[in-house]
Amino acid sequence: MTAIAMAPEPATGPVLLDALNNLTNRADDVITRLRATVFAPGVEKIVDTRFPISKAAEMVGRTPEAIRQAEAEGRLPAPRMTETGRREGYSLAEVNAMRDLFGTRPRRAEGDPPIVLAVQNFKGGVGKSTLTCHIAQYLALKGYRVAIIDCDSQASSTTVFGFNPDIDIDDDDTLLPFFEHGGAPTLDYAIRPTAWAGIDLIPANLGLYQAEYEAAARMKGRPELLDRLRDGIAGIADRYDVVLLDPPPALGMISLAVLRAANALLIPTPPSTVDFASTAHFLRMIVDTVQVLDQYGLNKNGFEFLRVVATKVDEGKSAHIQIREMMAAVFGSDMLTNSLLDSAEIDNANVQLRTVYEVASGGRVHERCRNNLDRLNSEIEILIRKAWPSHRAELRRLGVG
Repeated sequence: MTAIAMAPEPATGPVLLDALNNLTNRADDVITRLRATVFAPGVEKIVDTRFPISKAAEMVGRTPEAIRQAEAEGRLPAPRMTETGRREGYSLAEVNAMRDLFGTRPRRAEGDPPIVLAVQNFKGGVGKSTLTCHIAQYLALKGYRVAIIDCDSQASSTTVFGFNPDIDIDDDDTLLPFFEHGGAPTLDYAIRPTAWAGIDLIPANLGLYQAEYEAAARMKGRPELLDRLRDGIAGIADRYDVVLLDPPPALGMISLAVLRAANALLIPTPPSTVDFASTAHFLRMIVDTVQVLDQYGLNKNGFEFLRVVATKVDEGKSAHIQIREMMAAVFGSDMLTNSLLDSAEIDNANVQLRTVYEVASGGRVHERCRNNLDRLNSEIEILIRKAWPSHRAELRRLGVG
């Protein structure tokens, strides 16, 4: 890998535009080199996680013998083999094909509502995008059809899924044309597949910030335009079981549009006094905003579920434990039982522009982190399934209805 040139001596006096432009170009160079290192071949992200037949059978809900028999009968394609005649393992797409064959894919029924889940807090740095990406990948591993709509011009979710927002994504690939006057009539133009089987993405880039101005300019005297995103999602939602919204960490037109579009809400909150206060303000702002919109006839139908989730929790810090316990006492059943624990595994994966679900197991620390994510996401999955009438009898049978 070619060494990055040493930075020039810092300029003294007022920082000029040329200096800022130089910093921007150097930052872009670092991102490009990181992507070239971790996304092979070239700069395309590839997820080639393969599951041994025992794990595939567990995921599918059938025995290894049932899979082998289906392959022998030609109902499933022959497995990819090594030179020594051993199975190489199955991709997620192949596991999903097995689920489809055996009828074990956990889809919502036709009459079940697609879940449009916003992971939202107006404060930045609370783990919003980290939570969004890991929820999406957990659900994909389970066989659900997932879409992520990156509504944040910082484009963190877009980056994690393998796209450089400044190079791979044009403004016309984002939500921006949808919010422009006379813009795209549907969201179909922006949907693109990701390296993950079962996950589609509507990406973001810095240009999406212009959508705030576009929406604000068009909103004057026309509050019903806040529902444009909701209507756009309704046009694509039948293709998915869950649509995840990653909104900007600010109260603006896009954030309000996300609140209007979502029928489920997760509020990530780190266990600190400042973040707890921010969440309290966020909840108050939601109430105030809904009341104002009600005056304009924009009544909110409500959420299938709304939960606070403690994020970035360091269980080695007594202050974190105390504040999390206080949050649990205050929010009660409106708070998830499981928390997103602070872990070096998440940070290490982020350095590689990946998630924990994309990184090969690295021992007990990785296993603990993944188990935490699985427990948290399983709790969210149950909330999703409870919103689907067709799943309720099975959930009651399992004792979680």
